[in-house]
Amino acid sequence: MSAIRLGWWVVSLAVVVFLVAPLGVIIPLSFSEGSFLHFPLPGVGLRWYRALFASEFWLAALWNSLGIGLAATALATALGTLAAIGLWRAAIPGSAAIMAILLSPMVVPSIITAVALTFAYAPLGLASTHAGLVIAHALLASPFVVVTVGATLSQFDRTLLRAAAACGAGPVAAFLRVMLPIILPGVVAGAVFAFATSLDESVVVLFLAGPSQRTLPRQMFAGLKDTIELTILAAATMLTLLSLVLMVLVRVLSARTARARAPVPEAA
Repeated sequence: MSAIRLGWWVVSLAVVVFLVAPLGVIIPLSFSEGSFLHFPLPGVGLRWYRALFASEFWLAALWNSLGIGLAATALATALGTLAAIGLWRAAIPGSAAIMAILLSPMVVPSIITAVALTFAYAPLGLASTHAGLVIAHALLASPFVVVTVGATLSQFDRTLLRAAAACGAGPVAAFLRVMLPIILPGVVAGAVFAFATSLDESVVVLFLAGPSQRTLPRQMFAGLKDTIELTILAAATMLTLLSLVLMVLVRVLSARTARARAPVPEAA
């Protein structure tokens, strides 16, 4: 192994350790039977997970996160998929500028988006409502759907739609029976990223949510302000495991897409 390659391996390993090391503290502490953040653990058990599921505040926050996340994912997936298809099919003047606007929530700081939505929601009565949070989370998540679906559409053969039209299929039938099955891995991957974005969002919730819309990240933030309990670490561990499951799901979908696009070897 050359010195340059060895150096890259060392740097890569250091970056991985730097990113993963906090999980090596949070996850073990979430199983502690003690009441303080210290090692060695006084005992190992599920005390703080039982406290998490026994608390009405934490359970309400968990259900809010799941409900708002699923609704925002459905909305972001529908809008993002339609936007990606529209930009892919039509030769729209200024399509690059439109794409930049669609992707702007990915680069604009969340606090700016939160302040803007606060002023926009005030006259509409959407502040401190579940519908307002769903719309806000869908706004932040839809760019991920546009990117993943757009990447899938770049490999789509347009002649399939012309063939479907020649067979008498209308636009909706051609989309449902021809296009959607092919681009479905990209749509699902975008939906996974959208759900993860909604599940992780806390800044917008701090500005827009009322007491009945408190999500899990918002409840964790409140717990850090009031009194530090290891219930926060139990919730953080659950979010971490859910994120890992979503990452594995995206990886499986990517692998299936790659296998589907692989050329079929010709028979001898």
